[in-house]
Amino acid sequence: METTKRVLVTPEAIEIIRQLRKDHGELMFHQSGGCCDGSQPMCFEKGEFKVGGGDVYLGDIDGCGFFMGHDQFEYWKHTQLTVDVSPGRGASFSLEIPLGLRFIIRSRLFTDKELDNLQPVISGEEYLELTNI
Repeated sequence: METTKRVLVTPEAIEIIRQLRKDHGELMFHQSGGCCDGSQPMCFEKGEFKVGGGDVYLGDIDGCGFFMGHDQFEYWKHTQLTVDVSPGRGASFSLEIPLGLRFIIRSRLFTDKELDNLQPVISGEEYLELTNI
């Protein structure tokens, strides 16, 4: 049985991710829960945002690592996140902002069956060790 993914991505968001990848190279996402747009997923060039022990790796979306601050993860750990895109300008440094778009999160609670079969999370430090970034 395949594990339940913690983070998904819509086809519309994939289109923007691929456009950004052409312009910026490999990408990554981080959601911190901080001020301003920190509670929104932010897209960076891979390695541009330094992840560490205070972050967790939730999985990949279209080949991009998705990380979340541990405190934020404690709030969201019972939900499946879906990265989507919406018109509008956020107040962040995320790469999609100049396009007049912003990445957003849609969420739903996991079912009891899904909770028993969740993809494991690892710390940002463990991810870096495994991937040699």
